[in-house]
Amino acid sequence: MLVQLLVSEWCHTCPAAEKVWRDVADEREFDFAVVDVMQPEGREIVARLRVRSVPSLVIDGDLKAVGVQTAEEARALVADAPARARRAAAKHAGMILSRDNRAWLVAALVYLAATALVLVRHGALLPEGSGRASAVHLFTGGFVMFTIYGLGAHMLPRFTGNPIRVGAWAWSQFALGNAGLALLAAGLWMGLGALELAGGAALWLSLAVFAARLLPVLAGDARPGAADAFAQDTD
Repeated sequence: MLVQLLVSEWCHTCPAAEKVWRDVADEREFDFAVVDVMQPEGREIVARLRVRSVPSLVIDGDLKAVGVQTAEEARALVADAPARARRAAAKHAGMILSRDNRAWLVAALVYLAATALVLVRHGALLPEGSGRASAVHLFTGGFVMFTIYGLGAHMLPRFTGNPIRVGAWAWSQFALGNAGLALLAAGLWMGLGALELAGGAALWLSLAVFAARLLPVLAGDARPGAADAFAQDTD
């Protein structure tokens, strides 16, 4: 069973619909995708089914519902789907940031704040002495790289329409990235080569996990083009 939730960036009720359906998709065994009506796949569905409002629900190619369903209504629409034995290893990205991507962006802001403290303490973003290299890595490795991690894992699956590996993949990348940056910064500050090496290795491993998650997204089949179509919010 394929369940597609048609959404749009300007639809203020779509995030609520997505939350309901993501919860149900964790309970029942079916493929779930959030499809933006402004992307090629979404335009094709809108034109074929003559959809006029979002959020709209398409199940196995047929328009089944419009608007925001309750959890009970959603479960009734997929009553034939069996209970899910375990959560899927890969998921389609929707409008709502996943927990792991939100965690990356929060961590990025924490490291930006740490860099700001260096600026306040020393009067310069790159102080002279042993703290200079640590400050550089807190900004580039913490704020810049972690922002790329969070936004990249959210936006690229949305642009391509392909699912991205989640769960243990995402959280192992998060643990490696944070542990690696902390060890590297501490090693540079204290001049301990062993800590620098361990931190650098963990950071590279986090990058390798990120690459392994993104390669299937970027190498997946491209979505076919379609004619333009229009949709309106239900409210």
